[in-house]
Amino acid sequence: MSEATQRKRAIVLYLHVHQPYRIRHYTIFDAGRTHDYFNAPEGSRENNADIVRKVAQKSYLPTNERLMRMIEHNPQFRLSLSITGTVLEQLEAYAPEVLQSFQNLVATGRVEIVAETYHHSLAFFYNRYEFESQVQMHRDIVRRLFGVTPTAFRNTELSYNNDLAYWADQAGYKAILCEGWDPVLGWRSPNFAYRPAHTENIKLLTKNYKLSDDIAFRFSNREWSEFPMTVDKFMLWTKDSWDQPLINLFMDYETFGEHQWEDSGIFDFLEHLPKAWLATPEHTFMTVTEAAEAYDAADEIDCPQTITWADTERDLTAWLGNKMQQGAIANLYGLAEMIMQSEDLSLIEDWRKLQTSDHFYYMCTKYFTDGDVHAYFSPYETPYEAYIAFMNSYHDLKYRLAEKGFSV
Repeated sequence: MSEATQRKRAIVLYLHVHQPYRIRHYTIFDAGRTHDYFNAPEGSRENNADIVRKVAQKSYLPTNERLMRMIEHNPQFRLSLSITGTVLEQLEAYAPEVLQSFQNLVATGRVEIVAETYHHSLAFFYNRYEFESQVQMHRDIVRRLFGVTPTAFRNTELSYNNDLAYWADQAGYKAILCEGWDPVLGWRSPNFAYRPAHTENIKLLTKNYKLSDDIAFRFSNREWSEFPMTVDKFMLWTKDSWDQPLINLFMDYETFGEHQWEDSGIFDFLEHLPKAWLATPEHTFMTVTEAAEAYDAADEIDCPQTITWADTERDLTAWLGNKMQQGAIANLYGLAEMIMQSEDLSLIEDWRKLQTSDHFYYMCTKYFTDGDVHAYFSPYETPYEAYIAFMNSYHDLKYRLAEKGFSV
């Protein structure tokens, strides 16, 4: 990258695309009789095809249409996205026009795909072999559908620690992402590239959670003191760090149209952002990998504990905070050796779909600050209903293993 580009100040826009295979109302009477955990009746809250098509119309298609216009009208505009294997499968099956719109974006050469686990799992913390298998599966589907090989990495729910950074560095990735959480950064700003502790080559980009969450969570909140959000107001806020090279805006793709509805003005905000930012000649946009290559590490970040981008605690308690969640995920990974020895591709695939972190998120019993967020994302009436459906599916996995002669 040229010296002139290095001197520029860049927005790194990173968006995450994901849909799980939601478990249907799978009862104890289904276990041992039918193995269709994910095929909910049409019109039900857990029907995956219905949900994907709804989100496609509200979010994916209109967002991709605007992103393409932004690329066409602003030569310096670019972005990065991660897109899980589970959503890619469902787009192929239920909304191929959406998949084509993502392929069109990537084909411009200005949209980077970031690597992650295929099944949006927490496998890194439970089974390293399974984790690496899912990362390879994701790399394979990205190559097949988009013709590119990712050079940056993010783990599920932006979970991160020193061990993960070391793994990603050894795997050859140029960049890794995490939350720019104050207890980890300390006096440092999220607006720089960093070197993770105990690594040699990889760069760490940290989410500017204040500016990101202004868009992702507060944009349409009429109780917010800064409502309404405008592009001009946002540009003023970016000037507070005028001498810092990066503005890392990381958020879910569904921010646009699903979490923040169209009538909030979120699409207009997105589409006008590049022109306003690029009105200053020293400004540009970069992908995650471009930013990692353009800037030297400002300092080393030591993060022995695991952080995520979720909830006020920024830890794994959204997925592993209660005994239901802890027991469910431990039981599931406890089957790993037998599942793989079975060599039953259908059984292995169902086990992997059950690893998706959303299933454990739906079991969360945290309320007050974060509970309303958890309830919004869940297709179940209560966390206990989510737990029951999951555990009935787990017991059916054990039944299928027993049929094959395994002692479970």
